[in-house]
Amino acid sequence: MWKIGMSEEIGKALQAVVDRVKQAAARRPQMLQNVTPRLVAVSKTKPPEMVVEAYQQGQRNFGENYVSELVDKSSNPQILSLCPEIKWHFIGHLQKNNVNKLLGKHGLPPEETVNTVKYIISRCPALHFVGLMTIGRYGYDLTAGPNPDFQMLLSRRRELCENLKLPLEEVELSMGMSTDFEHAIEVGSTNVRVGSTIFGEREYPNTPSPEKKSKVMYAETAGKMEQLTVTE
Repeated sequence: MWKIGMSEEIGKALQAVVDRVKQAAARRPQMLQNVTPRLVAVSKTKPPEMVVEAYQQGQRNFGENYVSELVDKSSNPQILSLCPEIKWHFIGHLQKNNVNKLLGKHGLPPEETVNTVKYIISRCPALHFVGLMTIGRYGYDLTAGPNPDFQMLLSRRRELCENLKLPLEEVELSMGMSTDFEHAIEVGSTNVRVGSTIFGEREYPNTPSPEKKSKVMYAETAGKMEQLTVTE
């Protein structure tokens, strides 16, 4: 439900995240590409009014995890009329009933990166390879050093570019969410996905306890690259 005062809260939260993105980008070593990372506001489970408000505050890129929700919002009359320049990013898993057997390409072991991208470039003319995506392990303590999942993605990009003769600056890295997007930017992310920090915590039915949720996320993400995402 849209609450009075929510508009102002979203505006402040979004501006705070934008400022943090810029500050993190400014802390990058000079050797990293000087490109302002793309901020994708993840609006899953949030009403169209929140999307419109964030758009009116200057946000243009929005992400959804579920096909049905993406379809509903992208065709919502209010969003269509008030957000003409909106760009949608699908960041979830595609089910069989949506794209045949594409589900079998959901995530891959790091060592398969080069061959998978080579196959996409050479055998999939309808797809345009943009970059690589990962989710850093949940609750990682940066006092122990840079997030190893992010470092792994950086090394896989270098390997990929060397083997396929691709310009390093043309291969994007999508890594970093609400809890770790600043660190991700500092080490080279070109695309960060921030949801709850902008729109507030999500409410799901039958939400597991924090302890259980943490374990599930860690098991699914640690040391494994998530799906290659085609956007726009």
